[in-house]
Amino acid sequence: MTAPDFQLDPQLVRRRAGRAAADYASVDTLAREISRRMSERLDYIRIEPKRILDLGCGPGSDLAAFAARYPGTPRIAIDSAPAMLAQARGERGLLKRLMNFGKPAEPDFVCADATALPLARGSVSLAWSNLMLQWLHDPLPALKEINRVLEVGGLLMFSTLGPDTLKELRAALPASKSEHLHRFIDMHDLGDALVGAGFSDPVMDMEMLTVTYAKLDDLFHDLRTSGSANAAVSRPRGLVGKGHWQHLRTAYEALRCDGRLPATVEVVYGHAWKAAPKVTDDGRAIIRFERKPG
Repeated sequence: MTAPDFQLDPQLVRRRAGRAAADYASVDTLAREISRRMSERLDYIRIEPKRILDLGCGPGSDLAAFAARYPGTPRIAIDSAPAMLAQARGERGLLKRLMNFGKPAEPDFVCADATALPLARGSVSLAWSNLMLQWLHDPLPALKEINRVLEVGGLLMFSTLGPDTLKELRAALPASKSEHLHRFIDMHDLGDALVGAGFSDPVMDMEMLTVTYAKLDDLFHDLRTSGSANAAVSRPRGLVGKGHWQHLRTAYEALRCDGRLPATVEVVYGHAWKAAPKVTDDGRAIIRFERKPG
């Protein structure tokens, strides 16, 4: 499922997300656009969830849309970075609580790892995850956890990034044995992981988006401010020389078109349903008896 020579540092991912929390909203244009496109896909799916999980909720930008789409439905917002949850929760003083009296109930905010969700089995109807899975070098454990907490017939809907993301930057970097850029998992491998996690009828699709910048430093600013810098265990640890940066800038500058520098983003969308289990947790087959029609 994942390349054995590529590992992410989860503690570093969490720390960077925490540092980015306060300013994340200033650079989340891409995440908001992807969320909007996910919502359009959800329009075509018939589901009336009893409880919604926003996994990897970040600063909570999707929570209000769920309250509007499914009024009165309980929402659970989970993120591994406490500072992101603090942004999602907002100011919860007495005055604000009084002002919200009579409005939809606030979500439950939980700090947890996607591979160890503190939720009961079958307690969620809809699991939503926008741009979280790419921060796991192997998403299979998280997908199994999502499957566990979903009720039978529950829906997982997610977006993540595919291998062609930042392909221009990857090509412009000088050859190195170090991981200067994050690796991303192919759409077909994600589909296999969904089946391996127990989901049925996975639907996957992909689209290429191009973000343009006036200068390369603006791209670097967005990556740093959003906490999206490389977190590979094999990333370079020391400073790189001026020659490295000059090579990178020269190679990238050759891509300028109509006065702008392109940055490709491969967005992978997926959704799948939780099927009734065929085996118990200890591997025994489940045999179901149904009354014969008539």
